[in-house]
Amino acid sequence: FLIIKGIRDVVLALVLGILLVTGHRRALGWVLLVEALAAYGDMTTVLAHHGSVATALGVHCLTATLMVLNGLLMMRETRKVATAPGTPAPQPA
Repeated sequence: FLIIKGIRDVVLALVLGILLVTGHRRALGWVLLVEALAAYGDMTTVLAHHGSVATALGVHCLTATLMVLNGLLMMRETRKVATAPGTPAPQPA
């Protein structure tokens, strides 16, 4: 079981890493939202098999919730170019 879980976690991390490196921010946001389901599933598995509630909530639930938060922030991100203070904004041609 742990070998399968380890392989799954490595693959999920590689998908996130590839999207991050290639700059596909919106896709990264969607993948974070979907992959959070795996962490919520891990939490449910720990609780269903009488595991530690502290581990289920402190590790898996917290991780999943942070993934959802980051995914939503990635989806909300805009591509506007920030200008330095005192610098005039570029004029449309």
